[in-house]
Amino acid sequence: MTTIAVLGNGRVGGNLAKALALAGHEVTVADRAPGAAADAARTSRVVINATPGAGSLDRLVALRDELHGKILVDVSNATVDGPDGLPADLIYPGSSLAEQLQEALPETRVVKTLNTMLFPVMTAPATLAEAPTVFLSGEDPQAKQTVGELLTDLGWRKEWITDLGGIRTARATEAAILFVPHVIRSIGFTPFAISIAR
Repeated sequence: MTTIAVLGNGRVGGNLAKALALAGHEVTVADRAPGAAADAARTSRVVINATPGAGSLDRLVALRDELHGKILVDVSNATVDGPDGLPADLIYPGSSLAEQLQEALPETRVVKTLNTMLFPVMTAPATLAEAPTVFLSGEDPQAKQTVGELLTDLGWRKEWITDLGGIRTARATEAAILFVPHVIRSIGFTPFAISIAR
């Protein structure tokens, strides 16, 4: 059992919080109430960033003290949305939100994952017709091991989890968000994920 704080109670955060709680973890969801995020982060071992990526850096830097020594699981993508509300461009081209977070929060162990799929797949990967792939990016091996165990609790088989290496590799997975609007316009809002065929 791990104490987990989920920052963000929208579709992504709510979905993850429910699934992790069902898996037996102690989960706190921080709403927008003043101090809620700080209280949740302070009392948890793992903090999941499920806030809108465009504002994530400022929100999390404000929690520097509460995130000291914690594992920060970043599932967000920092994008500029187009007129239809779908991602149109990256806020940190040539970098990534995860890299920006790790640089700004050097005492926090940032792990990027679950950002290359529509949110229903995050907690139900086996529902897809083909085996999906989930990626890990981060500097701390133990943090990535912990996150890998949480992924397993969410239904991800070990062979579906690919460790890409350091946090710099997150710029590749974050760039994958640019596929999403085109796929949605083509096939509709149907659950899908990136898959590495072997």
